[in-house]
Amino acid sequence: MTQRVEGLPAPKERRRLREAAELTPEQVASAMGVTTSTVRSWESGRTHPRGRKRELYADFLAGLAPRPDAPEPAAVAVTAAADGPGPEPARRAIATTPEEPRATARTEPPEPTGAATPAEPTRTAAPDGPTDTSAPDESTGMAEPAAEAEAEAEAAAGLPAGAPAPPRGPAEAFDALYALAAPGLARQTYLLTGRRRLALESVERAFRQAWAQWPDVAADPDPVGWVRAAAYEYALSPWHRFRRAHRHPDKPPAEPADRILLDAMLALPTVHRRTVLLYDGVGLDLPDTAAETEASTPATGNRLLNAHADLADRIPELAGVPPEEQSALLRDLFDALRPAVVLDPRPASAVRGHGERRTRQWTRATLSLTAVIAAATAYTASTAPTRYEPPRAPGESVSGVPPLSGPQQLTERSRLLHDKLRADPEAGPARIAPRIE
Repeated sequence: MTQRVEGLPAPKERRRLREAAELTPEQVASAMGVTTSTVRSWESGRTHPRGRKRELYADFLAGLAPRPDAPEPAAVAVTAAADGPGPEPARRAIATTPEEPRATARTEPPEPTGAATPAEPTRTAAPDGPTDTSAPDESTGMAEPAAEAEAEAEAAAGLPAGAPAPPRGPAEAFDALYALAAPGLARQTYLLTGRRRLALESVERAFRQAWAQWPDVAADPDPVGWVRAAAYEYALSPWHRFRRAHRHPDKPPAEPADRILLDAMLALPTVHRRTVLLYDGVGLDLPDTAAETEASTPATGNRLLNAHADLADRIPELAGVPPEEQSALLRDLFDALRPAVVLDPRPASAVRGHGERRTRQWTRATLSLTAVIAAATAYTASTAPTRYEPPRAPGESVSGVPPLSGPQQLTERSRLLHDKLRADPEAGPARIAPRIE
């Protein structure tokens, strides 16, 4: 039994509007920037769009609805528009009439073909109420940040929905992104690591990287996703286990249910933990989750099913829940978890200033090292010899030569003869004349 979602017609009405406009699911998927299977899931009621995609899909269906003053439905033209030069993905736009604004959506990675895709866990309503696909409060950290950022900015400026926002400076835009996404990211990284200090350090480091590369981040279709990926990568780095400050988790939550949930999450492998948090906590679709975890859609689906099975073995609330309802229940459990530590990030200006100081320090260190290398090179060039001096060959031992020795020791007779010769006259015939002794 399908359920009606706030802001969207019933699933059967969605399909009827598409067929009345003579559009195929492939055309709608190409225009919305999603896959064909996602559009079929929306029309069958198995899944529902969330956040910005829900708003775009609602505007698209509203454009397909026949107008009272028109005898026939307006013709729907599917046009492709590029955002401009660069590596950014192209966007698809749907225009019902020339004067209506065109809804845009970020292109999702296509699903791989040639392999059987596991069934995507559906997000059905909880037993106690209808399904609410709207983004929750940002204090839980599981909302669609991009849609909330645009809605809050338009409401603050007093602009109608869909109107272009006024231009802002880089610092103001960074502060707005930080104020919107930092509390939620701190909570998400805490669920990934169970450590307050590591969670806040990961979020601040990710935002420092974003500020250092702000032109690229500002032009990214999903800046919050860019920062989230950087924070997750640093938080799940295996090198943190060698740090003394991060060897043991922080104080566990006070509620037993929260402790069981946190322990069950930390017991999962890191890749399963990240997949569950992105799909069940943040609310990404399966292709988006696969793209952010750099895996294929079938592999991501298998990871999600295995992670749900492991969590059902450790969490009593999930033990008797059908598989298609585990995702919605996990989302409620994530939203209701209350950590025992305070997860308050520092102000955006402090993070920006710290990043700028570190950039200046690295720049100065690089220049100093370059100057030292240049001075050492100059000194070596000035003191090096200008001509070649061949080295002396090492000595070699020669065999067959008698050893050098001095005169023999005189005997008594030789000594007497030596003394007699020295006492006789040195020259003259007297020396050879015989003498009677």
